[in-house]
Amino acid sequence: MKVMFNSRFKFYFFILAVFLAYNFLIRTTLLIVSWDKISLSLKTLINVYGIGLFYDLISSFYATILIVLYLMFIPNKLYHHPLHRYVSYLFLIGVLFALGFLAISEHVFWEEFGVRFNFIAVDYLVYTQEVIGNIVESYPVALILGINFILSVMIFYFLKKPLDKVLLPQTHFTSRMKYGTILLLLPLLAYFFVSGSNVKTDNQYEKNLSYNGLYQLFSAFINNKLEYSDFYKTIDETKMLENYRALVGHEGSSFIETDLNSMKRLVQGNYEKLDKNVVIVLMESMSAEFMGAFGNKRGLTPNLDRLGSEGLLFTNFFATGTRTVRGMEAVTLSIPPLAGRSVVKQPDGVDMFSSGYVFGQHGYSTSFIYGGHGYFDNMNAFFAANGFDKIVDKTEMSSDEITFSNVWGVSDENLFEKAVKQFDQDYNAHKKFFSLIMTTSNHRPYTYPDGKIDIPSHSGREGAVKYADFAVGELIKNAQTKPWFKDTIFVFVSDHCASSAGKNELPMHKYKIPLIIYAPSLIVPQKIDKMASQIDVIPTILGVLGWEYESRFYGDNILSGSFVPRAFIGTYQKLGFLRDDTLTILLPNRKVREYKIMSQSYEDSTYRLISPLEKDSLDAVTYFQSEDYFHKHRLDRVR
Repeated sequence: MKVMFNSRFKFYFFILAVFLAYNFLIRTTLLIVSWDKISLSLKTLINVYGIGLFYDLISSFYATILIVLYLMFIPNKLYHHPLHRYVSYLFLIGVLFALGFLAISEHVFWEEFGVRFNFIAVDYLVYTQEVIGNIVESYPVALILGINFILSVMIFYFLKKPLDKVLLPQTHFTSRMKYGTILLLLPLLAYFFVSGSNVKTDNQYEKNLSYNGLYQLFSAFINNKLEYSDFYKTIDETKMLENYRALVGHEGSSFIETDLNSMKRLVQGNYEKLDKNVVIVLMESMSAEFMGAFGNKRGLTPNLDRLGSEGLLFTNFFATGTRTVRGMEAVTLSIPPLAGRSVVKQPDGVDMFSSGYVFGQHGYSTSFIYGGHGYFDNMNAFFAANGFDKIVDKTEMSSDEITFSNVWGVSDENLFEKAVKQFDQDYNAHKKFFSLIMTTSNHRPYTYPDGKIDIPSHSGREGAVKYADFAVGELIKNAQTKPWFKDTIFVFVSDHCASSAGKNELPMHKYKIPLIIYAPSLIVPQKIDKMASQIDVIPTILGVLGWEYESRFYGDNILSGSFVPRAFIGTYQKLGFLRDDTLTILLPNRKVREYKIMSQSYEDSTYRLISPLEKDSLDAVTYFQSEDYFHKHRLDRVR
């Protein structure tokens, strides 16, 4: 090692030291901003810095592969040419700038999600137009990059003399090949023998602080599709299918076929069938904690609070995931979340048994209406392939229909105005309509039309929440002037919470969202406190309509007396099953972890680790394994 260190590979170790120093600073600053969320102790510091250093090294082995190859093959004549010194200067400035940019990006991501880079960051690399636009509209990018460049040059000034010394050693070709081969073995060994960080703590902030952002990013990229049978606990297929029938079968429904491979059930209508229009507004990041109905005193949601008091307000309702596509998947298909990519983004997510299909079978006009560009997250393609005959996004809106927009899409007011025009067309064509509307205003950069509410645009989340609520009020005012209003059921539900970060694995308070069903001429106001989740939205609406229909949904009618309270929450790796006072989590190492829920509120949730109960483990595995089974065998398809 001493001989290698005195060779031209001194330059490699120099860059390695710079890389480790920057990652140490990133970890330390993230720790400082999360000071109140961790239990500061010697054990915590060992986990955060000791394990963190190990993964920083692993990450550095991958990041420096090209440097090793360069040092192996560049001839001594070129390596010691005077111009090469200046090339090395520019390279070091570039490395310092890139590491500074990494530090800034990690802090922005941590502020938004409370974690190091993960699967979300991989998605963000795919949709560069929206993401870069969002960053440009949210932050003074030119100023930040300018400061980063100046700091990079200043740090280079202090490192210039050590760099000059590093560039001096002469190294023969055979020695370069030997040393380079040794260094190239390091990332190869890491690839085969090192997996994700295994920090023994239930505090997710402490766990994420020990991660390395780059390592997590590339790990998420490689593992963006997780085959359930390869990573998660499974049970005998026959036992699984039999238990599936016991779990989803309920009073008022019966399986149409005896074949265990069939999902088809007949759900009986409870009373006279109603042919009413249905409009689902999937609201961006509308956490339950923002609403006055759930205890918020800041007056951000007067319209939603009013609609909740005049309709059905579900007070113990959960999002299935932390991304918009997860909310779409659950509401549209009525399925629990599977690991990896959402079905919305999978190429085989077509011709599935969906809400669009059910309403289309009953003669309804079906539409998906979105204020942004629907190619984002494959939304347009997914809805068009799954029973929605009209797809309306920003490209379908004329310039006079758009009075305000940002990188994510038009304002919620413009979106709702366009939706009402679509409903007018359907009504005039004597068609009942079913529509899913996806909003965007409650999203960073939190910009919206001036003068609408008493919080200035671009001032933060609270303003975006209040504007989104204002737009809902305008939608209802507009709809009330229409002849179809009295025959329309409005459903307001969030796609996910504003933040998913918490101390615990799958912190349940970070999944709690509102569900409001509003139809003043049809529904008697009531609060429903049964535990449920987004997969139950469509079956509940169909229950309100009193329809008899063929179903392959996992969800159930929350209003039914036979409804069994439970909910599903998850990330792209962890699959959670909530029932009674327990949370059962399936992990991608074939393990099952269970917690007893000690307390929960809209601000916190506390768990106690317990041994998994056999029934909870069986049922959790059944739900997720059966979904994977039916999807792989195309048994959830209508064609």
